[in-house]
Amino acid sequence: MDLSRRISIRCIALLAAWVVFCPVLCAQSPACTSQKNGCVATLIATLKTKSKSLESSASLHRDFDVFLANHKLATGSVSYSDFVLIHLVFEATRDAGLWNMHWSVTDKPPNSDEIWRQWKRITRPSYSEKTATAECDELSALFAFFVERAGVKSVGLFWPYSNHTVAVWTVRPANSPEIRVVVPTSQIFLTENDTFDTHGFDPWHQKTIYEYTRKDVPDSFEIPQPLFAFFLSQIDKYGGASTETLQQLRNLRGAVFEQRLTPDQAAKEALRRSTAYASSEEDRAAFRHFAEDLSSTSEH
Repeated sequence: MDLSRRISIRCIALLAAWVVFCPVLCAQSPACTSQKNGCVATLIATLKTKSKSLESSASLHRDFDVFLANHKLATGSVSYSDFVLIHLVFEATRDAGLWNMHWSVTDKPPNSDEIWRQWKRITRPSYSEKTATAECDELSALFAFFVERAGVKSVGLFWPYSNHTVAVWTVRPANSPEIRVVVPTSQIFLTENDTFDTHGFDPWHQKTIYEYTRKDVPDSFEIPQPLFAFFLSQIDKYGGASTETLQQLRNLRGAVFEQRLTPDQAAKEALRRSTAYASSEEDRAAFRHFAEDLSSTSEH
């Protein structure tokens, strides 16, 4: 069976829900004019709904406890819901993340416009191939766009160097000083172990982090149905996994994009690493899904 159809079948339940509520979500705009495609409004609504369902994840609860401890924050001082949504969007939009983005020098403006143009052309997504190529500022803008549209504020772009961009989430905890959380949407100038809330860059180096509020595309922007299905399938399979597990899978996915590993080699390595890094059922499932998906691409 062709890969795009396999992806579509795996997320048939999510797509059925999309068909039902997309016209309602887009009633105030010409969104979702084609029943063959998905619109930005629906994708954002799905991210919000999925993040709420992930709040029961044992892995994410542990990650949040670590986050609070690292910043010496009291329980309840930071929104757990905001943390889960930001975690999900980060893992989806980062270099070699769930939506198969890949970093490269593009010399494009610091927004996500070109990413959306590339996505418009993807009709046969593959687990082992990138969906779009983008530079660090484009990836960071895409992350910030989704987070802001999903209702979480205080996310903007940060330039640790004149030639590099990441995102920063500014958190204002109750009864605690403001903190800045670095969101590295690529691994440039970082090690393969650096991930969400890395200390590899000092976010206070930049005096002001301006919230990214640019509307890169309208709610009515349509994403080809096979790619839309792929996005939903990926967040459904991996959204509840821990930061550590998703970092391991990100590194393997990146190695496939850069042809340092074949899909089959990456699948076998994922199974090997699952015994070392999987600490919950969500983590074990993530490694298993990755191995199955990458192995399937070797069969075609």
